[in-house]
Amino acid sequence: MNQKVTSLLMAAAIGAAVTAGAAGADTAAIWTIAHRGAAGYAPENTAAAFDMAVHMKADLLELDVQLSRDGELVVIHDLSVDRTTNGKGEVRDMTLRELQALDAGSWYGPDYRGQRILSLTDFLTRYARTGVGYLIEIKEPSLYPGIEQRLAQELEVHGLTRSGAPPVIVQSFDLESLVRFKQFLPFIPVGLLTYDDRDLDSDRLRRLARTVEYVNPHLALVTEEAIRKIRQYHLKTMVWTVREPNQAELLLAYRVDGIITDYPDYVLWRSSSFETEQKENSLRSGPKGINVDVRFN
Repeated sequence: MNQKVTSLLMAAAIGAAVTAGAAGADTAAIWTIAHRGAAGYAPENTAAAFDMAVHMKADLLELDVQLSRDGELVVIHDLSVDRTTNGKGEVRDMTLRELQALDAGSWYGPDYRGQRILSLTDFLTRYARTGVGYLIEIKEPSLYPGIEQRLAQELEVHGLTRSGAPPVIVQSFDLESLVRFKQFLPFIPVGLLTYDDRDLDSDRLRRLARTVEYVNPHLALVTEEAIRKIRQYHLKTMVWTVREPNQAELLLAYRVDGIITDYPDYVLWRSSSFETEQKENSLRSGPKGINVDVRFN
């Protein structure tokens, strides 16, 4: 199917979904979730990106955690430091001190020279009084035995398991890791990340509903039917990763629970516009359809 036809079909889907929504959609808030912070504007997973996301009034900060060689939880996406720092090597082969000696900002631009890899302790301390929530991904847990217990301990130390704490959700592509995490903090919701459409089959969703509260698919998997099936099993969903302004529109129309994006302002602006449209029971002219970025990150 060529891109023009795909765009026309997506535009039609937006129109149908928004019209249905205007007739009586669930009006629960849709979370804007800053993917590695405002990663479209500042180097990912750094204080600069997270600060910007908080300033933009994102509801949740999405971040990735791994373990350093000396057992400290660190905030970084890739298994190696090569892409996002001036260093070379695997995260798990370096101590926290070695990791924090690296420059994690210059790769993005000279204005961000000196940004550092954050420990999870640094991160949670920095944003403790902002009221923002956290969506924490456990990266490659098979490489890090015990990471689930370490994460649970860190959340407890920072008071995030108490009543009235900001929302915390833990996610992973590894279902067994989520099961292990639940053994330590059974009341913290967890979500399965997926770019496999087999995870959206009815039988699979039925089984997942025994373990997880969220199924979080890649944008390329999202259809009205997929969202309906997820909800049928009383699961919630946060979709990743929005990188274009018009991609948010379909997700808002489908009333997903959260939109994970590099550009929180895109979603917040679209959300405001979309709610106005619903109240008026009308659409702005000329929806453009959605160009899906199929990068699985």
